[in-house]
Amino acid sequence: MASLKEIRARIASVASTQKITSAMKMVSAAKLKKAESVTLNFLPYKNKLSEALSNYLGSLEGEVSIPLAEHREVKKVALMAFSSSSGLCGVYNSSICKLFKQVYDEYLESLGAENVVVFLVGKKINDYAKKFGIKVEKQYAPLAEQMSYDIATEISDMMTDLFLTHKVDRVELVFNHFKNAGVQVPSREVVLPLKTDTLPEARSFDYIVEPNKEEFINQLVPNVIRTVFYSIMLDTLTAEHGARMTAMHIASDNADHLSQELKMQYNKARQNVITNELIDIVGGAEALSD
Repeated sequence: MASLKEIRARIASVASTQKITSAMKMVSAAKLKKAESVTLNFLPYKNKLSEALSNYLGSLEGEVSIPLAEHREVKKVALMAFSSSSGLCGVYNSSICKLFKQVYDEYLESLGAENVVVFLVGKKINDYAKKFGIKVEKQYAPLAEQMSYDIATEISDMMTDLFLTHKVDRVELVFNHFKNAGVQVPSREVVLPLKTDTLPEARSFDYIVEPNKEEFINQLVPNVIRTVFYSIMLDTLTAEHGARMTAMHIASDNADHLSQELKMQYNKARQNVITNELIDIVGGAEALSD
């Protein structure tokens, strides 16, 4: 059995760890609340913009050329994955790394490594890619450090340019979808070419646009894609804060349980010490009386 001094040291260590995890939980909870608020405020704008495009397309007669919605044979693909740059967030990073490798291997088998252009956000996913020797075209800082609509626009416009210049035929994102604070769902989504048939159900309107319908549509579509990128980036950032808050909550609870067990162990050890001392005293007294 450990000595009283060793048990006291462990109790102090657990208490110190619990203070850290409790503080991190509160910080993550505050960040989660803020991220959820931004996401909820942005979604109506994204949905309305998609609805406007859908309604206008539904009002047109005949075919209309939308370069960003052009479906062509996939010969080269851009794959972007999102992770955090720090740990202590449960299975958030490991699950997304696993899905990223799965998607990458699918394209690797069908297209070859030279036709899979990889873009990564976050240190954890980049370290994972290096482990398997995956070539990374460009790495971005974690979303928690740089999250803004301007960053989303920069990434979206870069991907759009790659698609329009036929450098890639598909753009797919791999990310954690925020379901609730305790559940993050590893997800994948093809954002280019734009799937116009998945937009909200169109209603019949009579639109007048200038200078012409093609130019109007091809100015509106990039904005729709920017909102898609931004909403996914908000989603994965919210999922990260939720995962970290949950992980720290569990860690704090485990520290509390461990502290209780150590205190019981300490009391038992202390009781044994006292009992042994009493036995020695009684034994010594009996020896003197004899």
